[in-house]
Amino acid sequence: MASSGQKVVLITGCSSGIGLRIAVLLAKDEKKRYHVIATMRDLKKKDKLVETAGDAYGKTLMLLPLDVCSDESVKQCINSVKDRHIDILINNAGVGLLGPVESICMEDMKRVFETNFFGVVRMIKEVMPDMKKRRAGHIVVMSSVMGLQGVVFNDVYTASKFAMEGFCESMAVQLLKFNVHLSMIEPGPVHTEFETKMMEDVAKMEYPGADADTVRYFKDVYLPSSKDIFEAMGQTPEDIAKCTKKVIESRNPRFRNLTNSLYTPIVAMKYADETGGLSVNTFYNLLFNFGPLMHITMSILKCLTCSCLRRRTISPN
Repeated sequence: MASSGQKVVLITGCSSGIGLRIAVLLAKDEKKRYHVIATMRDLKKKDKLVETAGDAYGKTLMLLPLDVCSDESVKQCINSVKDRHIDILINNAGVGLLGPVESICMEDMKRVFETNFFGVVRMIKEVMPDMKKRRAGHIVVMSSVMGLQGVVFNDVYTASKFAMEGFCESMAVQLLKFNVHLSMIEPGPVHTEFETKMMEDVAKMEYPGADADTVRYFKDVYLPSSKDIFEAMGQTPEDIAKCTKKVIESRNPRFRNLTNSLYTPIVAMKYADETGGLSVNTFYNLLFNFGPLMHITMSILKCLTCSCLRRRTISPN
């Protein structure tokens, strides 16, 4: 139970990665300003979170089961919170999907949207009425730079993030009238176990339904380039957690928060040309015509962007 003056923070998707790091960072806040409710679909996966939280577990951090794909689970989780009072909701649960779209079945596509889009909508619908009634609250959504700029072979994942960005941009206007803030956290590449395993798995998979050239472009062109980008520009879950903490502690939290300033020119390029041709042709040339040059550029960038510089890119201010 939260102590007097503590803000109740509910976080989805805390079994590993970004969600785990946000939960632990807030729970270990020196001023003990937060009572953290960390959630995950399967509590059997709690061990890493409990171990990382240390003494904070059972004091400033508690666990609840939550499946954001289930209306009943979402309602039951919020009903378990005293007076259903949530000061800060952090929507972090998400799944990825990578590969040639011809080889991806519709059920897998729907699963991505069920978690990444409708999961967020379910959570917001459940906590929003109370926040509006109290004229106070902060909703944070873990989006992605892919919610702003499409990325080849990430078609379905990107679409789910675009949908979420549009939904939240619309909601933010209404919520401001009730003094409720909505903020998007938009990381680029993040080094997590989930991402590493996914990249390893897709490199070994077969892609029935996709032609040989497309599979070759995916495996021999996209995947190596993606690896270069992750190594040169990738952040850690701790970086994203620190950015999120700064956002929720800001007096006037911004709606959009790119965690990595190295991506600012990429996003700006998209909006500099209303026809869309500039960004589409630039990414095409980088991937298919200037692959070796891109590899060299990323190698140089990796040397230049030491960890201390990458840490400087996490402030939303």
